Amino acid sequence: MEAILLEYAWVIIVLIFLEGLLAADNAVVMAVMVKHLPKEQQKKALFYGLFGAFVFRFAALFLITILAKYWQIQALGAAYLLFISIKHLYDNHFKKEDEEDGVEGGGKKGSGFWMTVLKVELADIAFAIDSMLAAVAIAITLPPLPGYEDVMVGGINIGPFSVMFLGGFVGLIIMRFAAQAFVGLLNKYPTLETTAFLIVGWVGVKLAVLALGHENLAIIDPGFAHSTTWKVIFWIVLLTLAIGGYVVSVMKGKKDA
Repeated sequence: MEAILLEYAWVIIVLIFLEGLLAADNAVVMAVMVKHLPKEQQKKALFYGLFGAFVFRFAALFLITILAKYWQIQALGAAYLLFISIKHLYDNHFKKEDEEDGVEGGGKKGSGFWMTVLKVELADIAFAIDSMLAAVAIAITLPPLPGYEDVMVGGINIGPFSVMFLGGFVGLIIMRFAAQAFVGLLNKYPTLETTAFLIVGWVGVKLAVLALGHENLAIIDPGFAHSTTWKVIFWIVLLTLAIGGYVVSVMKGKKDA
């Protein structure tokens, strides 16, 4: 029993760390998307975004067997994240000056409050899919809790389910405090927007790999999407984008000062 509890404790620590990173990415996206709004509306949009993130992640927990079963759901999440990432990068770096007036955070400057909220919620759904699929990949390896082998929630044993719930809950807490902080950081270092959407695109690539490697599609080797090699590549690139983007933005900010 002690060995099982130690295994659970280790997985919880790892999951909280990973969920925290994904929650921070989600918070960056929300911060960029609401940045063009007046300050009071920014707070309201972030509140709705955080509420939506809670609802979607909680719902994803109970629908995890469906999320894992249908590659189309993963593909939709990947397509949306890649779309907003590519659109933002195009609008801000490749569009002609006379066409790019008013582009902000993956949408046009002056986008209405509710349209902004809708964009945030759609991003939350995509991140919820990725977050829960990452959580189940880690927690599903845990053995059932002794005495509770037959207790299932959402198609998953109560033990691993509880671990996923705890990791997701901590991730939401991190998102709650990170989102507002990132708004201030983006105001100070505007070039961080590019970094944010590069990360969004990379998370979209991760979902695309999961969809392409799904056993019912198998365009790429299903084993690769869940391999240690791919996981290591994903996290190295993600951390490189985050740290490198921050360093470049700070250096640019000092140069422009």
